[in-house]
Amino acid sequence: MRHARRRVVRRVTRLAAACGLLLGGAMVARAAGADEASAAAPGRPGDTGAALVARLGTARTAGSWIGADGRAVVAVTDGAAARAVRRAGAGARTVAHSMDELKSATAALRSAPRVPGTAWAVDYRTNRVVVRADRTVSAGDWSRLGRVAHRAGGFVHMERTQGVFTTRLNGARPILSAGGRCSAGFNVTDGRSEFILTAGHCGPAGTAWFAGGLGGRPLGTTVDSAFPGSDLSLVRYSGGTAGAGADVVAVGGGKGVRITGAADPAVGQRVFRSGGTSGLRDGRVTALDATVNYPEGTVTGLVETTVCAEPGDSGGPLFAEGIALGVTSGGSGDCTTGGTTFFQPVTGALSALGVRLVPAAGDPGGGLRADASSPTPSSGAAAPGTLRTLAARLTDVRNAGPGLLVIAGSLAALAATRYLRAERDREAYRRHCSATWN
Repeated sequence: MRHARRRVVRRVTRLAAACGLLLGGAMVARAAGADEASAAAPGRPGDTGAALVARLGTARTAGSWIGADGRAVVAVTDGAAARAVRRAGAGARTVAHSMDELKSATAALRSAPRVPGTAWAVDYRTNRVVVRADRTVSAGDWSRLGRVAHRAGGFVHMERTQGVFTTRLNGARPILSAGGRCSAGFNVTDGRSEFILTAGHCGPAGTAWFAGGLGGRPLGTTVDSAFPGSDLSLVRYSGGTAGAGADVVAVGGGKGVRITGAADPAVGQRVFRSGGTSGLRDGRVTALDATVNYPEGTVTGLVETTVCAEPGDSGGPLFAEGIALGVTSGGSGDCTTGGTTFFQPVTGALSALGVRLVPAAGDPGGGLRADASSPTPSSGAAAPGTLRTLAARLTDVRNAGPGLLVIAGSLAALAATRYLRAERDREAYRRHCSATWN
């Protein structure tokens, strides 16, 4: 009876091990497929949409945005383009007007006589051009602009907005000059000196800046500025370097966010802005390549968002997940009633000024600093959450780890049953020989 039970146990163990090998192989194959999909997927939301728009062309598409599920959505004008978008793993929405048509309308608006207090941008989701006017725009000017919009196409939508479109002069750290107050954006370098990248309307070349007040510590001098047209400037540090913490932007409470790179935002992306007046605020990107007619002049190519801003926030940083996206230009409303805020894209500013984001400096120096909210663990110490992260990866069915563990366990079970069986056979043989010799 005992030998029969052993045979049953061995057979059940071998059967379970064989099933484990099949299951583990299937899990590894599934993980390999997921890895291929991940490799093909973009690193940031919106990358797939932007790449598809570039590949299909502006005659067959009308922009892209991030959907509620985090997946890229592309506006297309024909069925073939929609199928290509879906094959690439993005969502497709068929629209009536291509980006070429929408851009033609914005070009007509730019060619009309300038009306301060107005702004426009292409709304990818509604497939139309939205023109806004603040309360300073007269009825006559609004009517004349409306006639231009009507000739441009029926997809141009006109609406009034609360507040006044202004530059946010007087972000993370506040910086002051004789002309007013702004916020520092990002620290950048040309390879020789280090600078603050901030808004151009904050001051022309030659403007002297101070940290903490006009009687405070000299900070630097504006050496390059562009406004209107664009809204960007460089403030060279008096000491030539930003110092330690140069890769961190302040978010209040002595905390900061480490900036690791620069990129263009995507419509629908959640973003954050920090400024010397209103602190850390968040919102969504609503449009790209927006045009704003400030009283001082027209600025084009801006990022439009729902993030609020107030006077003194000008030049402050716009970022998401440690990626620099823009510097605060202006907008309408405030952080009580809300409003629309516009940002100069960082990538274009870096290219125009011939600089790049500066890495962390080792010298304390005299720059503007903030402690990173997630400091790097000390050398030799395990990073917090490392074991939890490892466990999560090993148990994640999208990784090969669980499948490999199942295969290893099955092979171990097979080896164990074979070893035990061989050991029992050897013991039986020894007993047989011993009985024979006796």
